[in-house]
Amino acid sequence: MERVTLLANHVLASEPAANSRLAPHAGKSLRIMWHGVPAMLPPPPAMSWCVTPAGLLEWRGPLVVSADLTLTIDASRPVQLLSQTLAGAFPEATIEGDAALAADVAWLTLNLRWDIAADLERVLPGSVAQGATLALASIGKAARAALARWA
Repeated sequence: MERVTLLANHVLASEPAANSRLAPHAGKSLRIMWHGVPAMLPPPPAMSWCVTPAGLLEWRGPLVVSADLTLTIDASRPVQLLSQTLAGAFPEATIEGDAALAADVAWLTLNLRWDIAADLERVLPGSVAQGATLALASIGKAARAALARWA
């Protein structure tokens, strides 16, 4: 979860508007819960963060009892959930808690995207990064198509 938090903060930090939207919520907490996870799958890890004064996220650990905003996601159909996520759509969720924080989290889910190509160009030569980006896009497209057929 610490790595997930680092990735989320990397994406948040790449867009100043994201930090501006989260900073006023400093000290508030956000939790993601899962409902209906099939018994054959391992339970997802605890997902709970606190908003920092810089508008980033700090992982709160697995023993969090309450949060200012709780998103409960239906995981009873994991293939459909994965397919939606790969397509860039946020799955349906039950939302409880702070309405202002919920509105800003909704804005983030609609407007933030990880620019993988830009990150690859920072560590790889341009032509290699471009090829890797095209390969990743093809793999993602194939995975989405396979999941759509399987679902």
